[in-house]
Amino acid sequence: MKIEYRNFYSSHLNRDMPFKIYGHAGKPMLVFPSSGGSFHEYEDFQMIDAIWPYIEGGNITVYTVSSVDSDSWLNHGMHPHDMAVVHNNYDKYIIDELLPLIKYHSDWQGGLITSGCSMGAYHALNFYLQHPDAFDTAVALSGIYDARFFTGGYMDKEVYLNSPVDYLKELDDQWYLNHYRKNNLIIAAGQGRWEEETLKDTRLLDTIFAEKGLPAWFDYWGYDVDHDWPAWREQMPYFLEKLKEDNII
Repeated sequence: MKIEYRNFYSSHLNRDMPFKIYGHAGKPMLVFPSSGGSFHEYEDFQMIDAIWPYIEGGNITVYTVSSVDSDSWLNHGMHPHDMAVVHNNYDKYIIDELLPLIKYHSDWQGGLITSGCSMGAYHALNFYLQHPDAFDTAVALSGIYDARFFTGGYMDKEVYLNSPVDYLKELDDQWYLNHYRKNNLIIAAGQGRWEEETLKDTRLLDTIFAEKGLPAWFDYWGYDVDHDWPAWREQMPYFLEKLKEDNII
């Protein structure tokens, strides 16, 4: 498997932002780390091993990125409004700086996949919903999708605009809705240990998508499926196989 390490300075974040690349061909998949995780977390927890056939087979090239969660949503010494502002700078880094590099590196001009587990699933869904022209597919595993979980219940405009269960419910902009109708979304949750908050948000999103008539696959796994890496190592290749069968990858 071809593996590359890259690092460049982000003017939006004023710091170096390392990332890794796995693969040689196929649809690019941008993977966000879980809470407090790093760009090499996906490899460390054997997720790359779990999906290697799709990498080696040229179906996907995986880009595992760094986050700034410790300076935004997980920085509990910061006012919640400022948490959202830091996250918005991260959004600019991903869209304005990293995405053009990925498209150039992969020679891919179509939509990308966004994915992640736990906190990474929040980012995967939020970026998919905010930028449906850039990301036409998302696989979100065991995520929290209510930003008030990070802000202790605080809500203002900036937090609202990064809280999928809130902004999606009231969204009526047809540009976004038409993109969602033709794109591909998978949201999964287990029903085992530590999945209570995930299940609550996933079911709420399920209801919102149904009320709006938007297509999405909400998949609820068993009561023995915990909020942990063994479950995600089983889920991710399962969903990639479904995407392959549908000629999405």
